[in-house]
Amino acid sequence: MTEPSYPSPVSPDELGFEKIVYEKAPPRATITLNRPEILNAFDFQMLRELARACEDASWDDEIRVVVLTGAGRAFCVGADLSSWAEDYLDKPGEYWKWFGAFKDAHDRLREIGKPTVARINGIAVGGGNELQMACDLAVMVEDAFIRHVGPEHGSVPAGGATQWLTIMVGDRRAREIVLMCEEIPAAKAEEWGLVNRVVPAGELDAEVDHMVENLARKLPQTTRYAKQHLNFWRDLAWHETINHARDWLALSMATEEPKAAIKRFLERKSE
Repeated sequence: MTEPSYPSPVSPDELGFEKIVYEKAPPRATITLNRPEILNAFDFQMLRELARACEDASWDDEIRVVVLTGAGRAFCVGADLSSWAEDYLDKPGEYWKWFGAFKDAHDRLREIGKPTVARINGIAVGGGNELQMACDLAVMVEDAFIRHVGPEHGSVPAGGATQWLTIMVGDRRAREIVLMCEEIPAAKAEEWGLVNRVVPAGELDAEVDHMVENLARKLPQTTRYAKQHLNFWRDLAWHETINHARDWLALSMATEEPKAAIKRFLERKSE
């Protein structure tokens, strides 16, 4: 699709997405990460599609709330490490470009100007947790968990976790999540304030519907400005760190530590 000449929304069919499903049913738009065979791990193309969907939703005055979810049994497990190994390891310049797409997708989602709800239908790992943290509200199924694994895979969760976890759950809990890399069950995630609601799988859609209906009744301009103010601390932490992280992580991809860690991970997957 060519670049639009005016900020007008279009039918999702016109966008030709392949790795997400984008649906509109005003007042709601739903973005579904759609690589269930690899637990919705994101690659460059998925990140670009996510950014474009968020842009379109931001332009559509009939859309009042945006829901982000995953296809299949996971919400999202973060970056596609197979793609990293093939395209970005030992290529700092190429990784820097990839991280630009990651940053842009985050910015488009966070700055969409409308309330966003993460419908966490399964596990949220690494960058998947960072995507749900970028949303305003989150509902999670009770049998899922959240986990960060960057220190085990030669990366740093600087795409939201190192910036926002301390704001959301406090300093000690943030350090526990990032450094220990242990699973945080849904009930604990709710107790710590990492998600708003935890429900049985059969009640997930009803709880999301309730949130959407509540949010859609609010005045859109006032809600947009309230959200902008609520984003102050997130934005401050993000903009102070994200480009530094982009450069450091790009250089780190040329070192032995991440190369060896990702090789071990992919070997375990193939066993």
